[in-house]
Amino acid sequence: MTRDWIGILSAALVSTCISTSGFAADELKLKAISDAAVKPIMDKYGIPGMAVAITADGQNHIFNYGVESKDTDRPVTPATMFELGSISKTFTVTLTSYADVTGRLSLSDKASKYLPSMKGKPFGDVVLKDLGTHTAGGFPLQVPDEVKTEKQLMEYLATWKPSYAAGTHRTYANPSIGALGYITAKSMGKDFAALMEDQLFPSLGLKSTFIDVPKSRMVDYAQGYKRTGEPARMTPAILSSEAYGVKSTASDMIRFIDANMGLVELDDKLQQAITNTHKGYVDVGAMTQDLIWEQYSYPATLTTLMDNNSGAMLKTISAKQLTPAMEPRDDVWVNKTGSTNGFGAYVAFIPKERLGIVILANKNYPNEDRVSAAYQILTDISSAR
Repeated sequence: MTRDWIGILSAALVSTCISTSGFAADELKLKAISDAAVKPIMDKYGIPGMAVAITADGQNHIFNYGVESKDTDRPVTPATMFELGSISKTFTVTLTSYADVTGRLSLSDKASKYLPSMKGKPFGDVVLKDLGTHTAGGFPLQVPDEVKTEKQLMEYLATWKPSYAAGTHRTYANPSIGALGYITAKSMGKDFAALMEDQLFPSLGLKSTFIDVPKSRMVDYAQGYKRTGEPARMTPAILSSEAYGVKSTASDMIRFIDANMGLVELDDKLQQAITNTHKGYVDVGAMTQDLIWEQYSYPATLTTLMDNNSGAMLKTISAKQLTPAMEPRDDVWVNKTGSTNGFGAYVAFIPKERLGIVILANKNYPNEDRVSAAYQILTDISSAR
């Protein structure tokens, strides 16, 4: 482990305790607010288990519901790990931003600087920032099925041709953020999963967050379920680690949300890297695209949030580059959804209100219901203050 990361890890471990003052006295009220939003959704979609974590003024509250597996009936606990799906991308850009802050790469660099084989090819001219904002020129939602190895990935990227000029359209895509993670690891001289599990996660103070769940923790890995009810867990694939491969607990994820609001003590460079992921790079109507994170002026309406987290946002949308980039703001609602075949997740935070939420479930269900539940919970908490 490098000296930089040793310092970051030491700083992260300074702040591992959850405050018990203030809102802790209203734990029952908070649980009632969570119950009212979550239980109807579990009933509506037959979700076996869920975990909700709330941060209010730096104090964390975690509420668990249902079971990890319908076969074992083992209840969801604070140790239960869920697949995060595309929320994993927020960790990828945190690593990229850290590489930027520490001089390993620059977001204004072209891909060919780190992948020399791409020189003279369209992908080689792609700017790293555009990979992190879905504006590189148009990739498919998923890596093509026939691309299974690193060699095949390089061949795919070498033949890729953009459909649009960079920065003019937002096309949500796993290959672009996956390529950004791949390039970041190249710039740092280590395997991507190792950088995450050995350096980034520990430096954030996350103790139950993994790409590859160790055998000793498999008992805590929830069984996921498709919308049809069939059991499902994600199958690793090329760029899955970078795009949708993280598994975590509600308690770890709410700490990550606190870190994104500057509410935990971290190494200065790591905190700066996190803050920089909240710069606004692209105007997409009511939503501003940050590095993977999506932000809305606060207060935001429920309709706006639901519309901009719907399936329509997976289509190609006209976008406008913000030059210069919008500096991080407090008066915003920041969020990210994540899904795999068997899991559904949502995270959101409002820096101005020092409020945030994590909702994890071991069944995939519509984004609109996740957003609605989070909005109801945070609005009710805000009103109860």
